[in-house]
Amino acid sequence: MTEKVKQKQTEKLVHRLVEAIDEAPDKFNNYYDLGSLLTRLQDYEQAEELFMKALGIFEPKGDQKAINLLKYGLGNLYYSVGQVDKAIAYYNQITDAKLKGDSYLMLAQSYMKKKQYKQAVAYGLTALDLRPDDPEIAQVLGDSCLALGEFKPAKDYYDRILKHHPGRADTQFNRGLVAMALGEPYESFLTQAKQLDLDYYEKSEQRIADIEHTLQELDGHAKK
Repeated sequence: MTEKVKQKQTEKLVHRLVEAIDEAPDKFNNYYDLGSLLTRLQDYEQAEELFMKALGIFEPKGDQKAINLLKYGLGNLYYSVGQVDKAIAYYNQITDAKLKGDSYLMLAQSYMKKKQYKQAVAYGLTALDLRPDDPEIAQVLGDSCLALGEFKPAKDYYDRILKHHPGRADTQFNRGLVAMALGEPYESFLTQAKQLDLDYYEKSEQRIADIEHTLQELDGHAKK
């Protein structure tokens, strides 16, 4: 599909959602769908305006289902533009049981962005209780444990993902780093990651050198 065709389809979808809002201004899902689409299109200003306008309609009505979904949409918008503290504030306001798993996952990812890995693990574990088979949640937990130097739990989370989703380059790569840190065979994981997504592998290659350097330093201290 060419970029021009994609753009036309996107414009049609935006137009359709705008029409849907005009026809049924009391349906909150249409606002959420349009706001989320505008976020993906990086039209952040319009997305924020729309979410805020929708909250102005549904908050006075006390429509909790609408309020929760729209606040979740705003959280995602702020997360996308790197305003992580604002995103966290909105995710923390979610009370809807169906959105809880999603909001805990996003809280975990938000704290990872802030490099506050212990908080990321805490929220990740809460999300995992709600959705034990979600690979995204296991990935956040694995990545946070890796960042904290807790290699054995990281290995367990990555293995849990790879059992059902072996085609994830990020998981294969980080599983390789964990194996390296644990002194286990690691080449096959890194080879898989390279074959699955060369761009990702090349962008992340420096982390292999970093782990090797850290291990050499630790080895040096141990020998002293």
